[in-house]
Amino acid sequence: MNLHRTIKTTLKRRSPLPKSVDIRAPRRLRLKDALQWELQRSLILMLADVIALALSWQIARTLNHFFSPIPSQLVWWTWLSIPSPLWILGACTLIVFASGGLYGNRYQIKNYLQAGKLLSFVYLVSLVGLYFYDPKLDLPRSLFFSAWLSSVVLVIGFRLASGLLLRPIERLQAQTAVFLIAPAGRLQRLSEVLSKRAQVDVVGAALPSTANSATTLRAIVSAQVSLVLVENIPSADLASELYWKLRRAGIAMQLIPTSRDMLYRRGTPETLAGLPTLRLDAPLMGSWDYRLKRLMDYGGTSLGALLLVPVFVAIAVAIRLDSPGPVFFRQERVGLHGQHFWVWKFRTMGVHADQQQRLLEQQNETADGILFKVKQDPRVTRVGAFLRRTSLDELPQILNVLCGEMSLVGPRPLPVRDVARFAAWHHTRHQVLPGITGLWQISGRSDIDTFDDVARLDLHYIDNWSLNLDLEILVETLRIVFLGKGAY
Repeated sequence: MNLHRTIKTTLKRRSPLPKSVDIRAPRRLRLKDALQWELQRSLILMLADVIALALSWQIARTLNHFFSPIPSQLVWWTWLSIPSPLWILGACTLIVFASGGLYGNRYQIKNYLQAGKLLSFVYLVSLVGLYFYDPKLDLPRSLFFSAWLSSVVLVIGFRLASGLLLRPIERLQAQTAVFLIAPAGRLQRLSEVLSKRAQVDVVGAALPSTANSATTLRAIVSAQVSLVLVENIPSADLASELYWKLRRAGIAMQLIPTSRDMLYRRGTPETLAGLPTLRLDAPLMGSWDYRLKRLMDYGGTSLGALLLVPVFVAIAVAIRLDSPGPVFFRQERVGLHGQHFWVWKFRTMGVHADQQQRLLEQQNETADGILFKVKQDPRVTRVGAFLRRTSLDELPQILNVLCGEMSLVGPRPLPVRDVARFAAWHHTRHQVLPGITGLWQISGRSDIDTFDDVARLDLHYIDNWSLNLDLEILVETLRIVFLGKGAY
């Protein structure tokens, strides 16, 4: 596609836009809004939450029916065998979830831990409300805690299951065309990346310097896209006009941010001496989430090591029957703060693979040569090809996690050969523990052909890290492993 021609064509289009209207004013609702997949997805998630809450309450009532039933003073009515307090609690939960954005865009609905936090908030507020309603009322503790804990577990579980079931539909509804706003030197590259990796076409383009012009906005509306992809737009233009104009037109905007932008998103707007600033406070209970992450690492891998013993034995037998050589393969890689350590894997190649790699360097298929990838690698054995496709060859790295050298989620540790070719900014990925899986693995894996794109994913992970992001990556990794997608 000739992007310069596209820019000229789209800028010539005309479309009437409302004038003399506050850019923050909402647009009129349309009938087709009710038929959009976003609304249908929200209703499905809401139904999943209702079912999860109903099941948790039924579990709590069954466990406490003979010992600690709901006090009769609180049962104002009963409908469908569910007493009134639970109906009120359920309605409040759905309202809080909706206010918290858990029925909003497809990225926010994956905020599983936020669902648990908001649900806990509703239960605690209800406990305080009951005290003010009647201080003498003795609410059974076993009933309250069993309902609370089972609600959190089931709501998160149902949301995880709903996310997996809705994924095929989400892919059918995926974006197929975008309007691109980026510097001239990046337009062609971004267009090729979108087309190759996501089958997304750029149907219109503009430069950041013209992003706020009426002509560009008319071009965006005329292109009939539902998404505008933006890179390096001036922050003042972004805040003052473009975002609000697109929002009013019902068009989403997606940013390709710098690391600074991602850091600023964590800040709280605050005025200091008449200057607009973003304040980034240290948490009151610092590092509790990281400690919980490490607890999940050790607990998850310990349980996995016990459950996967039969799988380890079966793979070991298959490797020995398929080709001569050891079952395991270890390779020196670079981890936290540049420290070298040995990564363990199931052997997927012949015993002299390292020596043969020097002869295959000329066949390296990566664009920048930092990573070494050959799609039809002659060193891979028959069993090795299956292990690579299903990522089962990575399972022994749970030993690295148990030894404290790796985490379940983080930037993948790379061989010394690859790290020696790094640019200076690539080493930022070594500021955190490497992981068995990460954003790279769920965002294209072997389809990503330049290490700059890999490093940007790693920086995005570091800048936006949270326990929920780790959980989301783990769930997506399991889905990709089962599909055997993107690995060779």
